[in-house]
Amino acid sequence: MMDTLVSLCKRRGFIFQSSEIYGGLNSCWDYGPLGVELKNNIKRFWWRSMTQLRDDIVGLDAAILMHPAVWVASGHVEQFTDPLVDCRSCGTRVRGDEAAEGKCPRCGSREITAPRQFNLMFKTFMGPVEEEGAIVYLRPETAQGIYVNFLNVLTPSRRKVPFGIAQIGKAFRNEISPGNFIFRTREFEQMEMQFFVRPGTDGEWLERWKAERLAWYAELGLRPERLRLHRHPNKELAHYAKDAYDIEYEFPFGWKELEGIHNRTDYDLSRHGRHAGKDLSYFDGETGERYIPFIIETSAGVDRTLLTCLVDAYREEEVRGEKRVVLRLHPRIAPMKAGVFPLVKRDGLPELARRVEHLLRPRMTVFYDESGSIGRRYRRQDEAGTPFGVTVDSQTLADGTVTVRDRDTMAQERVKIDDLPALLERRLSGS
Repeated sequence: MMDTLVSLCKRRGFIFQSSEIYGGLNSCWDYGPLGVELKNNIKRFWWRSMTQLRDDIVGLDAAILMHPAVWVASGHVEQFTDPLVDCRSCGTRVRGDEAAEGKCPRCGSREITAPRQFNLMFKTFMGPVEEEGAIVYLRPETAQGIYVNFLNVLTPSRRKVPFGIAQIGKAFRNEISPGNFIFRTREFEQMEMQFFVRPGTDGEWLERWKAERLAWYAELGLRPERLRLHRHPNKELAHYAKDAYDIEYEFPFGWKELEGIHNRTDYDLSRHGRHAGKDLSYFDGETGERYIPFIIETSAGVDRTLLTCLVDAYREEEVRGEKRVVLRLHPRIAPMKAGVFPLVKRDGLPELARRVEHLLRPRMTVFYDESGSIGRRYRRQDEAGTPFGVTVDSQTLADGTVTVRDRDTMAQERVKIDDLPALLERRLSGS
């Protein structure tokens, strides 16, 4: 199924391999016209849910390049590593956990090197001279930018604990074995929220955020039976975590992490406070307490969420003896909201259809298409995940109505042009 989906993504303009005309760059991807719309819609929906609809979370956009001491304090320089092994027979290089029972996953040879630790951070140099003192890193996560800005955000935003800081931004990891299309890549985008709480209330807030995040994916339109919570065993907990859960999705290649929800305790603020020589404690004016807040983290990948939406929405159906491919994307994230089609390219129908397009365009993303049979045009928009098709025909000339076709049911109804924008907006909002 993944090969079919990758083909559809290229054919319909969702995702292309980076630098494809030069043979491509492994594990780097470009988002085409439909892909960038879908990606932005997912980010907007997350941002609205996290910040605009809540009064206890504010936003931040921290720099990608940070002081190198940040990554020493966070533990990334020392501990952000994967075991790397090489096959002496075929030269394959993989993570140690992928060489099951000491065998190469590619050729089956047992001529495997001993594992050695490989740091996943991309290293570069700041300034004109490449020397040890000029080393900086491309951030492997966005969370550290939130932690080092804790006091900067707290004071002007006039927030009190408990409160959160949300951020969407690029991160970079020099993965040893990226793969499964855009599931694991070296350049990716994260949607992270760090929620600061009083010690002792962290368990309660972890439970709240587990429920909140599962509910969000349901609102995104994902099938609940393909989602589950997985708790990390104590032996697998990250060095900063007291408790941790993954929201997992059942992909064609198995159950895999979609989002992490972690109780990070006071590890991050305490470490940065010690390394920077700054007091990152919080004073509660109501109780008179001073403490280092605990942090409940929710961390999701934009690219991974987008892939999940595509996998979950993909359907192959038989309609009147023919195969129909359709993406049942939730209307709120669909790249195009409506396709507008003149039934034929004569009798003034294209001009009238253009007027309908211009009526809708200020309110939603619209695709105009007059090429090919109307059935073929419907199928193209079905593959693009467009919820509604609007057809202008000879009856439109007579009574000012158009045909509105629903992507999922394929049901059609006649609607007056003047009523069309409000009708589609109601349908798109689910009301």
